[in-house]
Amino acid sequence: MKKLVSSVLAASMVLSLAACGSSASTDTASSSEAASTSTAATAEAAGEGSGAYTGTPIKIGGIGPVTGGAAIYGQAVKNAEELAVKEINAANGSDVFEWKFEDDEHDAEKSVNAYNTLKDWGLQVLAGPVTTTPSIAVAAETANDNLFMMTPSASAPAVIESGDNVFQICFTDPNQGVASADYIAENKLGTKVGIIYDSSDAYSSGIYEKFKAEAAAKNLEIVTAEAFTADNKSDLSTQVAKCQQAGADLVFLPIYYQEASQILIAANKSGYAPVFFGCDGMDGILTIEGFDTSLAEGLMLLTPFAADAQDEKTQAFVSAYKEAYGDTPNQFAADAYDVVYAIYQAAVAGGINGDMDASDVCDALKAQFTSMTFDGLTGDGMTWDASGAVSKAPKAVVIKDGAYAAM
Repeated sequence: MKKLVSSVLAASMVLSLAACGSSASTDTASSSEAASTSTAATAEAAGEGSGAYTGTPIKIGGIGPVTGGAAIYGQAVKNAEELAVKEINAANGSDVFEWKFEDDEHDAEKSVNAYNTLKDWGLQVLAGPVTTTPSIAVAAETANDNLFMMTPSASAPAVIESGDNVFQICFTDPNQGVASADYIAENKLGTKVGIIYDSSDAYSSGIYEKFKAEAAAKNLEIVTAEAFTADNKSDLSTQVAKCQQAGADLVFLPIYYQEASQILIAANKSGYAPVFFGCDGMDGILTIEGFDTSLAEGLMLLTPFAADAQDEKTQAFVSAYKEAYGDTPNQFAADAYDVVYAIYQAAVAGGINGDMDASDVCDALKAQFTSMTFDGLTGDGMTWDASGAVSKAPKAVVIKDGAYAAM
């Protein structure tokens, strides 16, 4: 995961899971009640405040899994996009955006269908999809249509290779692998490194390959690398045992939190207690029903966002999100929130409005994103190159007393 959307953490990273189902949509944000008042973070991001944008609202759509196995990511993105749109519209004094969100259940075909549904609605800008495989499929469609797409959390390089209209606000998988190896080496977190990864998953294997190369450059000793696949991940105790037998005092886990929880359980049963270090796909491990979260104590991960950070922007966002949805936002929510605000900044600066056709909006947004700097929840001074990749610094957190804490 990517998948990994950040925020914190971005670090890094983001996703690519598996699920099934059908699609559903919500009403536009302009027709629903406001979830919260503008926060300090949103007021700053909005630029000059009320009235900064004038003209016909821009139709912005989102796609992601709000049902199925990856719903924790998609629901967070959906909530944060809705929150950002409501805040922006309220702060502006008139609607900047109309918003609609479609469920793809982390299925590529359903995601393309969702994209077509949004096009029928009049889509002009796409804030999504959330996960990697659907994003790759949809990115190809948006490239054909020259419609601007910015994914909050699909981190595979292949996502932005479809065309110059596709951008990421999350780190790419290779960047996560490099940043993880650098952080482990610079902070001397382990002398012998074991790795457990999903060789059938583009997110996991992409991070692993870059981590392995950077580890060699940083003189980190990898004592074993144990793979599993989507077809044989029900029992990962063998991979854990091999890391233990190899004497790994740090185990790198470029995987999603569901599989990571199995690894932590197996390690506990065998009395194995190395340092565990993950990427953004680890975000969510404290929410697994029935999982003993004490087993995650001391788990480290790179991520672009930590909800307990004390800066004003983060605290304002967390407060507004909790008030609106009764939950603490994760990195995917923070990344999605940044996507909407970054698009707003670009729209105001570029004189973009809903009277323009989607292709003209796309060209104008491309020009803005490749020349502007954006300060968000998941990083200050964000910039984008012509490929659509973002440049921002990763952060690290550790699970302490059952919560994320900045390292």
